[in-house]
Amino acid sequence: MAGPWTFTLLCGLLAATLIQATLSPTAVLILGPKVIKEKLTQELKDHNATSILQQLPLLSAMREKPAGGIPVLGSLVNTVLKHIIWLKVITANILQLQVKPSANDQELLVKIPLDMVAGFNTPLVKTIVEFHMTTEAQATIRMDTSASGPTRLVLSDCATSHGSLRIQLLHKLSFLVNALAKQVMNLLVPSLPNLVKNQLCPVIEASFNGMYADLLQLVKVPISLSIDRLEFDLLYPAIKGDTIQLYLGAKLLDSQGKVTKWFNNSAASLTMPTLDNIPFSLIVSQDVVKAAVAAVLSPEEFMLPESAHRLKSSIGLINEKAADKLGSTQIVKILTQDTPEFFIDQGHAKVAQLIVLEVFPSSEALRPLFTLGIEASSEAQFYTKGDQLILNLNNISSDRIQLMNSGIGWFQPDVLKNIITEIIHSILLPNQNGKLRSGVPVSLVKALGFEAAESSLTKDALVLTPASLWKPSSPVSQ
Repeated sequence: MAGPWTFTLLCGLLAATLIQATLSPTAVLILGPKVIKEKLTQELKDHNATSILQQLPLLSAMREKPAGGIPVLGSLVNTVLKHIIWLKVITANILQLQVKPSANDQELLVKIPLDMVAGFNTPLVKTIVEFHMTTEAQATIRMDTSASGPTRLVLSDCATSHGSLRIQLLHKLSFLVNALAKQVMNLLVPSLPNLVKNQLCPVIEASFNGMYADLLQLVKVPISLSIDRLEFDLLYPAIKGDTIQLYLGAKLLDSQGKVTKWFNNSAASLTMPTLDNIPFSLIVSQDVVKAAVAAVLSPEEFMLPESAHRLKSSIGLINEKAADKLGSTQIVKILTQDTPEFFIDQGHAKVAQLIVLEVFPSSEALRPLFTLGIEASSEAQFYTKGDQLILNLNNISSDRIQLMNSGIGWFQPDVLKNIITEIIHSILLPNQNGKLRSGVPVSLVKALGFEAAESSLTKDALVLTPASLWKPSSPVSQ
């Protein structure tokens, strides 16, 4: 019969499954073991973990339960300790962390190697007797579904790994001092693991909580899009293989902070690229990218007093009388209708937009000679400059031209295709690229320890990865 713990676990897994089924992510931040180690190492530094190791009360721990509490041996231990004036950790280092998948599914095993030099003072010798101590703290990162709130990642089961403790005398002295040092080291064997568990493990857990809170804060940093902004929120975390994956929803807000669009339900599940030793990967769905492009390239109107002269000879092929009506103050008006459509096709990005072009015979005219509807498209290319993501529209083509109304009679608008394409290429394209050139800041790149990012496309998403090689931080030492 299943016990209460099994029932609680099943309920938690069912709740997590239901949440994931309800909320489809529109972005995913995947963190590889290198980033996890780097962030946790920095948090251990910030929490002064090596200072905790240096302050371990070695002597008092040996006195509390000497020799496992056996009275006869306890008397012997007390005799040994009478020759010890002080005993403490002199130097401490936390070496390179290891993060790997646990034997249990959806868990990560974190190994934290500890390297210490301890010493004691005794009247038997004038110098400090030093010995080298190494051990390894281990903990598990797992998903906590038992809390009343949303699923979160926690670090638990922190202890020293079995059989990892090694204590060795650094310098041999007299026979009597060496024998005393051996007794001290034997007493530390049962004491040190308990000290690490009671003194250091709470610091390791607090460091992980700080790292996780920083990551959640990092993904929530608003991204400026002209006058609007884009924000991400955590839907749920997951552990897959040796990675932490944060599944995100998104929302678009206007200049007043009002949400204008939610992106918590993607039309299709995101294609997840493999990390292949890449420290991190941010995958953003096509829907979110489309909204970001639209926010920057809002509909606008251009008045082009010079461009009608370029049209005159082409219009003369259609209607000579109409061409003669074009005065010295002739005007071409270009209007971009609605917002551009962004889409990804076979790993290539395109931007399609509807353009209205009106030709007025003079600046005083209220009605245009004719109005054209133009379906135009451009190849879109993402590139990065530092931690800025920039979109550039390469070329522009008039894919379809329709005559919407005409005061000079019906004509086939395709005869104007070349000159129209030339006009929108010289006027509209530079204007839109000018707006896009400022780019979008991706603050998580530098926050995760990288100077620059690079972009790529899958069949349905934009992917950001670090452009430079990852450089591990130095071990935590003091």
